[in-house]
Amino acid sequence: MSRPVRVLLVDDQGLIRQGLRKMLEIEDGIEVVGEAADGEEALRVTVACAPDVALVDARMPRMDGVELISHLSIDHPTVAAIVLSTFDEDDYIFGALRAGAVGYLLKDCTPDDLVDAIRRAGRGETVLAPPVAARLVAEIRRTPAAPSTLPNQERLSARESEVARLIAAGATNREIAVQLVITEGTVKNHVSSLLRKFGLRDRTRLALHLNDDPEAPDGSSGPRDPAGPKSPDGPNGPDGTDGTDGSGGPDDPGPSSNDR
Repeated sequence: MSRPVRVLLVDDQGLIRQGLRKMLEIEDGIEVVGEAADGEEALRVTVACAPDVALVDARMPRMDGVELISHLSIDHPTVAAIVLSTFDEDDYIFGALRAGAVGYLLKDCTPDDLVDAIRRAGRGETVLAPPVAARLVAEIRRTPAAPSTLPNQERLSARESEVARLIAAGATNREIAVQLVITEGTVKNHVSSLLRKFGLRDRTRLALHLNDDPEAPDGSSGPRDPAGPKSPDGPNGPDGTDGTDGSGGPDDPGPSSNDR
C-alpha cells in the first residue's frame, strides 16, 4: 500500500481550513499534516511536517500565496503547491504559475475535483481549473511566439549543430567523423539533413551560409584554418560528400593541425 499524500492547508480563514480538513480526512490516501494562517507560518510548518502538497490561498496577510510559493519552489522544491482561491484575475493566476505553482483551482470547485487535484499534484501532474486553463491558453495566443534561429525551418538536433559547427570551421567529412567518433556515412546523413533544413542544394553553399549567418549554429565560432576555409566540397553533390575518397590523397591531406 502506497503512503498517503501529505497535505498542508494554508488559508487565513480558520473556517475554511476546518472545512477542508474535515472533507479531506475522510478520503483514502490523503493525510492533512498541518495548517497555517499565512505564508510565514506555512514555511515554518513545512519544515516541521514535510508535506507533499500545499493547498494555498492567494490572498493572505504578512506573506501572500504567490510569495509563499516562490519560497517553497526554492527552499522546498518537493512540495507541490496548488492555489485554491476565489480570485481568477490574471495577476494571481500567472503570478502563482510563474512562482512555481503546479495548479490553480477556484473555491467553487467540487470536493471530488479538489481531491482529484491533490492526488494528481502528489504524482507530479499539473492541475488547472477549466476557467484558468482557458485564461492561460488565451494569454499564450495573445503573446507572439519568439522567433526561431531558423525562421520557417526545423530546429537542429544537438548532433546536427555539432556537424554544422565543424563544417563552418572547414572540416571534411572524414575529420568530422573522427572528431565526433561517428562514421562518414553518418556524417553524410547529417549534412543531407542540414541541407534540407536550410533549404540549400550543396555543401559549399551550406559552409558559406554557416559562416555568413550570425544566427546559424556557431557559424562565427570554432577554429578556422589560417589559410581560409577548405573547399568543403568536391563535386558539391546534394548527398553531403566532400570530395574525399578515403585514400588520404591530395584532395584530403588528413586532419589539420587544428583538429589534432
